[in-house]
Amino acid sequence: MSVVMEFAIFPLDKGEHVSQYVRKVIEMIDALPCNSQLTPMGTIVECDTMDECLRVISKANVLLGSIWQLAKSRNLPTGTDRISAFSKLLAGARGHLKS
Repeated sequence: MSVVMEFAIFPLDKGEHVSQYVRKVIEMIDALPCNSQLTPMGTIVECDTMDECLRVISKANVLLGSIWQLAKSRNLPTGTDRISAFSKLLAGARGHLKS
């Protein structure tokens, strides 16, 4: 079984150019043994357990300290290989848009 979490986390008081802060979180997520997908509006993370997903948020909090805002956290569905299923769904939708 797996848990999928989508979230966006960024500093509020650093102006428009926040990539140096967001990069730290992305690098941390990439180093984890879980599937992830960066999207324009956030990051999707697939972990084996709910605790692992929550640890991702906790580690991001440590990296950014008190300067961050959790913009969204939604739907933590459980199941198997949800990111692959989402990827297939998005690929199908994009295929229809190109037609």
